[in-house]
Amino acid sequence: MYLTRIQLDLTKTKTMQALVAPKLFHGAIECAEPEGRTRKLWRLDTLNGNQYLLILTESPLDFSEVVRQFGTGTCAETKKYDVLLDRIKNGSKWQFRLKANPVVYKKIAQSKRGKPVAHITTAYQEEWLEKQAAKHGFALEEDQWLVTESKWYRFRKGDSRQYVRILAVTYEGVLTVTDAECFQLSLMQGIGRGKAYGLGMLTVAGEH
Repeated sequence: MYLTRIQLDLTKTKTMQALVAPKLFHGAIECAEPEGRTRKLWRLDTLNGNQYLLILTESPLDFSEVVRQFGTGTCAETKKYDVLLDRIKNGSKWQFRLKANPVVYKKIAQSKRGKPVAHITTAYQEEWLEKQAAKHGFALEEDQWLVTESKWYRFRKGDSRQYVRILAVTYEGVLTVTDAECFQLSLMQGIGRGKAYGLGMLTVAGEH
């Protein structure tokens, strides 16, 4: 696995458009692998006043076109992710960040799974993550995590007149790994819905 970071240039019109309609980032990322579509996760991050595009891929890809469209400089920063994955052990504690789409499925006629409805209150958003933690190999440290942002996106789906409306909720704090193998999969595959729109990517740093 490889983690790529691209600093965004907020003076570019294309960048500002993509910050409103994340599908533009998704399309550019997919174009970096024209021969086949392997699993990718991506997310927007803010650090020291700068905005970055983080991309997790199975193999190193050429993101020069993504940099040209949205980034500063001439190249992206890429490093092996396996180094971090190998450090994941049961009982280890980490600072984490997750941007996700917390939903509950409401039963409707002629649907086995139901319709996804976004959790709009902080209490339900927190409850959602607690349930996800139990299924993804980690436990949340009590009073050491919180919801830091809740933001709606609304944009056209492809070239159609249909709109996508999706809620992005950012969680940050401290977690403890309870099942190392399961947690590694969560880091590689993400959590929840909306991965094409920059959601579901869980990252950890600063092992305690």
